[in-house]
Amino acid sequence: MFGSKIDLFDKEWLDVVFAKKNKSYGAYELRKNNGTNTTKALFLASAVFIFLFILPKIIDLIKGQMPEEEIVKQTEVVMAPPPPVDPKTPPPPPVEPPPPKTDQIKFPPPIVKPDNEVRDEDPPQVEQLKAADPGQKTIEGDPGADIVVVGPVGEGPKQAAVVEDTKVYDFVSIETQPGFPGGMDKFYAYLGKAIRYPPMAQENNIQGKVFCSFVVEKDGRLTDIKVERKLGGGTDEEAVRVLKASPKWTPGIQNGKPVRVKYNIPISFTLSN
Repeated sequence: MFGSKIDLFDKEWLDVVFAKKNKSYGAYELRKNNGTNTTKALFLASAVFIFLFILPKIIDLIKGQMPEEEIVKQTEVVMAPPPPVDPKTPPPPPVEPPPPKTDQIKFPPPIVKPDNEVRDEDPPQVEQLKAADPGQKTIEGDPGADIVVVGPVGEGPKQAAVVEDTKVYDFVSIETQPGFPGGMDKFYAYLGKAIRYPPMAQENNIQGKVFCSFVVEKDGRLTDIKVERKLGGGTDEEAVRVLKASPKWTPGIQNGKPVRVKYNIPISFTLSN
């Protein structure tokens, strides 16, 4: 046996070495699977090396397939300076407007001057004004002349846009507060007739007040009805229902115009004996 070739990794040699020993010990398993683990490690290291080697080529290939960003070239344009103004060249004479279509007689507005500068000139007669229009100087008209508008023509005064006031005012900050037609006594009388005590609230003896808020619109309608403090047992829903069915109120007034006003009110629910 000693003259033969010894393979330390052979399974039979491991059995001889670990004969009558605890083979569940880690050394036996390591020796037994050493060849397999070495082969796996070699293949794994080779794969990682090959991947790292070809990674730059893969990156270049991906970049080559991506569209190139368009480069915007900026060209600087130098504008030539305007020609110098010759001070010796006189400006062009103003264009005289064409003669009016009708005759015009001098009738300037009166100007207050000292007595030594006053010159007596006879004002135009009524008969002359019937045949000619008043103006700053006397001009003979040309009935066949074209009408020319001298000077810039604007669009004229524009009417201001009417902006509707949608602001909701507080009840105590307006000039005239909104109210129910006939007063609040009439409103509570309406509530007494319109409210239907919820059966659940009757069975559980629920009594108290439901605090609600709403907005009195410009036409007197009640909108944006909310329950600010609930009582329960169906009383909250009943309070909202009777407010929605309420007749129109008198709107609040601010600066002489009807406005939207927020109003808070408690609605009582009481069981009679």
